[in-house]
Amino acid sequence: MSAKRVVVIGGNFAGLAAALELVHELGDDVAVTVVSACDRFLFNPSLIWLPFGKRKAADISFPLWPTFDAHGIEFLHAEVTAIDPVARTVTADAGGGVHAYDYLIVATGFRNDYDVVPGLGPAGFAQSITTLPDAERAGAAWRDFLSDPGPVVIGATQGASCFGAAYEFLFNMAHQLRRAKLNRLTSLTFLTAEPFVGHFGIGGLPGGEKLLKMFLKKEGITAQTGVAFEEVGGDYVKLTDGSKVPFAYAMVVPPFLGQDVIRAVPNLTDDKGYIPVQDTYRSKAYPEIYAAGIAAQVPVPWQTSVPIGIPKTGFPTESMAKIAARNVAAAIKGEQPVAHKDFAEMAAVCMMDAGTNGVLILADHMLPPRKAAIMIPGPQVHAMKLAFEKYYLWKSRHGYVRLP
Repeated sequence: MSAKRVVVIGGNFAGLAAALELVHELGDDVAVTVVSACDRFLFNPSLIWLPFGKRKAADISFPLWPTFDAHGIEFLHAEVTAIDPVARTVTADAGGGVHAYDYLIVATGFRNDYDVVPGLGPAGFAQSITTLPDAERAGAAWRDFLSDPGPVVIGATQGASCFGAAYEFLFNMAHQLRRAKLNRLTSLTFLTAEPFVGHFGIGGLPGGEKLLKMFLKKEGITAQTGVAFEEVGGDYVKLTDGSKVPFAYAMVVPPFLGQDVIRAVPNLTDDKGYIPVQDTYRSKAYPEIYAAGIAAQVPVPWQTSVPIGIPKTGFPTESMAKIAARNVAAAIKGEQPVAHKDFAEMAAVCMMDAGTNGVLILADHMLPPRKAAIMIPGPQVHAMKLAFEKYYLWKSRHGYVRLP
């Protein structure tokens, strides 16, 4: 009997973890093919440092092929252009051909929704740090800013979900302005769609708002919450209430959307391109398809005056990928699903960097209600984040996805 064929689309946090977990679970009983538009793993959390010259792309990435090859996984560096869930095939460009699958794991991550606000994106006026090219452009703009400084605006638009990165970049910006002796010559403003500081898209944590306000006050940062962006001009952000906030440098985190190739599959996704899944991360529409990370739909359990999303990056992404892979393995073995966990029930673990300081965020559940949650500030968190970056890159490069 031939090995079952599993295709994984995407090779970063979710794709890498899912592919390696499948091999650990099934060995030679599965033939895994990873198709990825990028041929390098990127440790996205470190993009907050790259614009300031504290990291280069080579410091926070590694080539995927050697890792997959060492574990008997076929790797194809190509972009998926079509998915046929009836024929169970995936088509890739650049001569990648057509690949049949028994099971498909979608780990395609996100694309930035720059259309939500005029003036965002590479052709606009505000920087972003959510992708490597974005962060590199933000670095070039930072170097220009140093020769002609002025007001700084950091923000996260309506519909955004990656608030942690916005806060980290905000506090690292404050640190860099002090280092450049510009903190007394410039202003730093934080604009966020969150209903209060420290919401993070997860409902906030006990004492979080008070703690974040202390951080903001200490750094002399002005924060406006519950705001919606109308336009980003050449030197200003215009909000929907008509007010304008001037800037010489701006970094704004936009909302995320699912990839177009996933959205093109009939009945597979919601209107944002996310795949509705069961708590096994199996598609509700197609039983042979699973999704993990940002590609998986997580319903927002609340309403806010300005819409915001839920973060699905980092720790929860890897957790979802492992659950999906274990359930694919169970299906191949003819067993019932072995792993069940809603996103809301996953533990929240985050190290929010703040230059030379930081905040450790721990909670038993990602979303309320929770039984235990805590935020621990201190310079040790900065050191922990530096150490974790090195550890995670090491374990991922060597395929040790079962390590914590």
